[in-house]
Amino acid sequence: MATKDTCVVIGIFDGVHRGHQELLKLAATHGRVVALTFFPHPTSIFAPERTPTQLIPMEDRVDLLMQGGADEVVALDFTPEFAAKSPDEFIDEILIKMLGATHVIVGENFTFGHKAAGTSKYLAECNKGFGVTIIPLKEDRGSPVSSTRIRHLITDGDVERATELLTRFHYLKGPVVHGEKRGREIGYPTANIGLDALATIPADGIYAGWLTVQGVRWAAAISIGTNPTFPGVRGRQVEAYALDQTGLDLYEKVAKVEFVVRLRDTLKFDGLEPLLVQMAQDCLDAKAALGH
Repeated sequence: MATKDTCVVIGIFDGVHRGHQELLKLAATHGRVVALTFFPHPTSIFAPERTPTQLIPMEDRVDLLMQGGADEVVALDFTPEFAAKSPDEFIDEILIKMLGATHVIVGENFTFGHKAAGTSKYLAECNKGFGVTIIPLKEDRGSPVSSTRIRHLITDGDVERATELLTRFHYLKGPVVHGEKRGREIGYPTANIGLDALATIPADGIYAGWLTVQGVRWAAAISIGTNPTFPGVRGRQVEAYALDQTGLDLYEKVAKVEFVVRLRDTLKFDGLEPLLVQMAQDCLDAKAALGH
């Protein structure tokens, strides 16, 4: 049963970044806040080859929306059948009948309904008995805050700028999987993270960050790349070394790796000795970057 005033804020909300957080704060001034989101990403239906990576898993999106002020999160399955609804069907069936909206807040680029025929302007002029607020997602510098922009920052390695727009560190989550175990052999045992195919992985390089497993958080040096110093062909790997920790058994446990700062590019070394010298320096640099 809907309360007298229900403000529905609509979006994909991938990352629940600064712009999304402002939407939620504004929504709270209009009553009970319902965040309406969709899964999978609509692009996966319309143009699967252009499906974007995701900044956070769906369950984390829900958690962050609730932390950001949503009283309820409604995640609708974005299916071809759902995509075929007309704009008026979306308004009548979802916003009015299902959610009881008395106010709706969307970003200025919001589209909805079959072939994206509905726009934020259409929503504002539909006269269906609820108020509509359209807001641009901007930051202080005037540039747009968008999940797309944040993805580009991360894949370029600019995790510090991404942190500013997300208001938290970008992170990856996944089970610790068995790798080549070379780190263990050379004195730097790493947690090799198994990742979802849609994970947004930062650019190859060495990062300072944090490794969390079962509620325990360690300062970490993180490597992303293909380990070019060693022979063989391998895919990109995300490996985290918990600084100054020994004897950790993390296999099969879910790990969270947060990226604080990029320390350097991935390099190919002429043998093990120069690599070990650099790894020791990387650990010192990571400690300094983390104030550890």
